[in-house]
Parts: sequence; structure tokens; C-alpha cells
Amino acid sequence: MSLLLLGVIDYPNSLRIFVYQYVYAMAIIETTSRQFRERQKDFFDMADKGQKVVIKRGNKQAYVLTPVSGDDLYFTSDMIERIKESHQQIKDGKGIVLKTNEELDAYFDSL
Repeated sequence: MSLLLLGVIDYPNSLRIFVYQYVYAMAIIETTSRQFRERQKDFFDMADKGQKVVIKRGNKQAYVLTPVSGDDLYFTSDMIERIKESHQQIKDGKGIVLKTNEELDAYFDSL
């Protein structure tokens, strides 16, 4: 397996992205937010095929487009069940009520 450095991208606040390509793998695809808006389907298809897509928003910020699976969702069925159990515990009076910042600080200090 060979690794090929394609380039270096410098962003503000000392953020530096190194773009590599494995000989057998796909490269990181970099685009601007404008190009992304114009060709969204193409970039989504690339991400679906496992390519890393980096979207630059001017000189401010960069984002990585990655597919989300059912396992990546924040509210999984297990999480929803835990929320329901916690809600029932509060109804049953098993919760802790903290009304001031001092009470909150004291509670965290006690952990």
C-alpha cells in the first residue's frame, strides 16, 4: 500500500489539512460551498461511495460530508427507551432538584 501526498491546504487559525491518496483508494475531494450547491448530487454520490468530501466555506470553515447510518442517529431506540425511563423516574420523585448555581456546583463537586 502506497500513500501519496496530493497537497496541503492551509486555513485560518493554524488549521492545516493534508490531502493524501492511497494508491488503491480514493482521494479526499475538496470543493467550495458554491460548487457543492451546484453539484450536490455528485458530491452525495461520492460520499456514498466512501470518498471523503471536504466542503470549504470561504476562508472561514471547512466541513466533511459523510453518510449517516441508522447507528449514527442520536436518538436510537435504546436512547428513546432511556429517556422514557428517566422521565418516569422524575414523575416518581426520584430526581434531584437544583434551583441555584451554587446547588449545581455543590452537586457536581460531590460527584
